[in-house]
Amino acid sequence: MKLPEGRARHRLTIALVALAVIGVYVAVSRLIPHDDLQQVLEDVSHALGDWTYLLVGGFAFVETGAFVGLVVPGETVMLLGGAVAGQGEINLYLLLAIAWFCAWAGDTTSFFIGRRLGREFVLRRGPGVGISNERFHGVERYFDRHGGKTILIGRFIGLVRALAPFVAGSSGMRYRGFVPYSVLGTGIWASAHILIGYFFSRSIDEAARYAGRGAFVLATAIVLVGGTVIAVRRLRDPENRRRAVDWMRRHRATAWLVAVARRVQPQARFFWDRLTPGGTFGLEFTSLMAALAVGLFVLISYAVVIAADPGPTPGDVTAFDIAESIQVGWLTDIVKVVTDLGAPGTVLTVGLLCAVALAARAHWAEFWVLVTGMVLIFVAVDVLKDEVARPRPAGGLVDAGGEAFPSGHAAYSTLYIWLAATIAIRIGGIARLGLLLTAGIAVSAVIGLSRVYLEVHYLSDVSGGWALGVSSFAICAAVALVGTQLWRGGRRAAATE
Repeated sequence: MKLPEGRARHRLTIALVALAVIGVYVAVSRLIPHDDLQQVLEDVSHALGDWTYLLVGGFAFVETGAFVGLVVPGETVMLLGGAVAGQGEINLYLLLAIAWFCAWAGDTTSFFIGRRLGREFVLRRGPGVGISNERFHGVERYFDRHGGKTILIGRFIGLVRALAPFVAGSSGMRYRGFVPYSVLGTGIWASAHILIGYFFSRSIDEAARYAGRGAFVLATAIVLVGGTVIAVRRLRDPENRRRAVDWMRRHRATAWLVAVARRVQPQARFFWDRLTPGGTFGLEFTSLMAALAVGLFVLISYAVVIAADPGPTPGDVTAFDIAESIQVGWLTDIVKVVTDLGAPGTVLTVGLLCAVALAARAHWAEFWVLVTGMVLIFVAVDVLKDEVARPRPAGGLVDAGGEAFPSGHAAYSTLYIWLAATIAIRIGGIARLGLLLTAGIAVSAVIGLSRVYLEVHYLSDVSGGWALGVSSFAICAAVALVGTQLWRGGRRAAATE
């Protein structure tokens, strides 16, 4: 299929501009000493300082929340923020958290604007702000073809990223189906660009060397992408596919590929369809991946920060101030009872009873998620406590031994969230799911915060414990979900043979 002349010329222009930019960068890097380039970066980083948080967060939000991404790509600001963090002027983990949250908030804002205003508003007013009807229809067509995965994959396509949340809202997509893709997509997008800026900024020599290879890499990528696009478009035609298979079958070097492909085609197609974002399985799997991504980010960030400085964070100090201001005798007695709901003995008892009930009803997927999740949590809590070795706060209201990070009570309490979600899914119904899940989260939250009230854990310890528990159950549930689907797909494939 031949590209229209206008589109082909547009792509050629983009490639030439990219090559010119790389060429200019290489020339400048050779003319200006690397020490000077490093000094320029240090000066820029020092000038921005803490304002970088506001700059990065603001651009991450307005790119989709106010459609600014149609004019100014947010990747540039993310790279700059990462470079400033690489110079030690700001905290990398706080920057990642701000960028991720603001990008998700921007997606959410655009989604609800789309739901409130609808597509007709953009068709009427869009051309005045650079959103032509042709561009908007193009994103709508992309969304219609690819569904929910547009929110995740489209994060890395400039025009689609700026408009996809709005289109999702105006198309009637439900927010609970939108948010997992948005959380995962914004996290990957923000983290990738900030980390690139962070690592390259720490070595101008390394950045220059990569830039020097950029022309060759770009040219190779253009050839590969162009060839792949042409091949995919040709193979969409059944007649072209038949001819290609016949050609491969006639040649000894490729005949074996045809035999292998036909053998694994049912399983491979089933696996691909289930892991592609969109549909019931795609939503469940992406939701688990989003929970895993957020949980691991919180856990790893706190572990790195606390290992470098075991003292309380500013948030920990504020949480203790609030706790001390509300401490009274009767409330302390209640909190001491509540905190025991997260004690190892209590959680193990509840978990054992639930495991027996699941096994009795032959709910084996949920059984193994429960067992492996709890084992993983108990092992990881002990390992992390030994590795981080953070002392507990002094003067707690109850006796507690061992290290502080992460909070075991908070980690174990996520069992109640998992139980609530499992029961709600088995019972069915959106209202029940929301009510039970809210109750499970509330129980886990109260148990974790009780440790802060009793001053035996910092808030960062509790946050790390929650993150560890959620991550453990998420990864176990994802593995069980994929395994169950593959097992069912294999049985269906065998039944049709």
